[in-house]
Amino acid sequence: FAQKDVFQLKDIEKIAPKEKGITSMSVKEILQSLVDDGMVDTDRIGTSNYFWAFPSKALHARKRKLEDLESQFAESSQKKEALQKSIEKSKIGREDTAERAALMKELAALRQKKEQLKAEIDKYRECDPDVVEEMRQTNKVAKEAANRWTDNIFSIKSWAKRKFGFEESRIDKGFGIPEDLDYID
Repeated sequence: FAQKDVFQLKDIEKIAPKEKGITSMSVKEILQSLVDDGMVDTDRIGTSNYFWAFPSKALHARKRKLEDLESQFAESSQKKEALQKSIEKSKIGREDTAERAALMKELAALRQKKEQLKAEIDKYRECDPDVVEEMRQTNKVAKEAANRWTDNIFSIKSWAKRKFGFEESRIDKGFGIPEDLDYID
């Protein structure tokens, strides 16, 4: 900021230790940190890197930030006013009166009765024809699946008898297959 000039890294490494007391070994790290923070600008021109920082850039950045914050504040104020108006509008017709209190009490009683009736319906759900039909369909699918697996077991036993010459009782014992295994009717 003081010299308002453009520098190369080697120039800064010479100037910084003399004027600012920064060790020449840490100049590059500090400079990179300032570039990362946006406080110093850099550009590569040809084979050289140039660094600069002008006071006007910082001033413009602060002005933009201030303008952004002011616009956000104005938006928030407008939202707050709109919400306040909405609250006032919603309160109209909701004044606490005896009639309103009685209606609220009746509403609470009806909600409680609804919950009781729902619990009673759930208690008798097992007798619902739709639920019974759904259980029948589920049982049918389970029965078909059990018969399919039983068929698979018989097929594998048959294959093992042909391929390896095992006795059926030995296969049953080795794989834990019950002797009374049969299809489900």
